[in-house]
Amino acid sequence: MDGFIGEFFGTMILILLGAGTGASISLNKAYAKGQGWLFVCISWGMAVTMGVYVAGALGSDGHLNPAVTIPFALFGMFPWSEVLPYLAGQFLGAFVGAALVIIQFAPHFKESKGEESGNSVGIFATRPAIKSSLFNFISEVIATFAFVFILVNLGNFTVGLKPFIVGMLIVVIGSALGSTTGFAINPARDWGPRLAYTLLPVPNGGSGEWWYSWVPMCGPLVGGAIAVGLKTIL
Repeated sequence: MDGFIGEFFGTMILILLGAGTGASISLNKAYAKGQGWLFVCISWGMAVTMGVYVAGALGSDGHLNPAVTIPFALFGMFPWSEVLPYLAGQFLGAFVGAALVIIQFAPHFKESKGEESGNSVGIFATRPAIKSSLFNFISEVIATFAFVFILVNLGNFTVGLKPFIVGMLIVVIGSALGSTTGFAINPARDWGPRLAYTLLPVPNGGSGEWWYSWVPMCGPLVGGAIAVGLKTIL
C-alpha cells in the first residue's frame, strides 16, 4: 500500500507542477505566457525532484514512471508483486494532478479559445514538433534510454540530494533531446493528463490527439527496457 500511496502523491505533484508550467506558459492572461524551452525544462526538472521527494517520504521508491517500474521488474531489480500498485499510483496520480491544473487555471482556459490561444492538449501531454511516427518513436526511445541508463547508475535516488540530481537529469534530457517530441519519457506523465484533458470539462478544450498516444507509451517502455537490460550485463 505504501508503494501505491507514494507513487500516487509523488506523480500527482509531478504533474501538478509540470502541467501547471504548461498552462502558465500557454494560456491567455497567465503571467508566464510565452516563456521559452529552458524555462520548461527547468520547471519540469524541479517538478520531478519534488515528486521523488514526496514519493520517497511516503514509502515508495520514487519511480513515478512505468518506463522505470516495468523494466526494473523485467530484469529482476523490482518485485513483480509491486508493479500493479506502482502503475496504478502513477496513472491515477497523473490524472488527479492534471485535474488540479484544470481547476487552478479554469479562468485562463475560459480566456483561451482555440489552439491559437494556447489552449491545447500540449499543456498536459506531448506532441511532436514534426509529425513522423518512426522518428517520433525513435526520439522517445533514445531520450528515455539516456534518462533511465543514467538513473539506474545513481542507486537509491530518493535519498539526500539525489532527487535534485534526478531533476537536473530531466533538465538536460529536455534541453538536449526533448525538443523533438516534448520528451514524454514517461507513459503515465503523458496518458494520465491526456485522459484528464479528454474527459474533464476543460473550458474551450480541444482534441486529446490520441492518434499520437502510442508513441509516448511505447517509446519510453522500449528505451527504458534497453537501458536496464544493458546495465544488467555491464
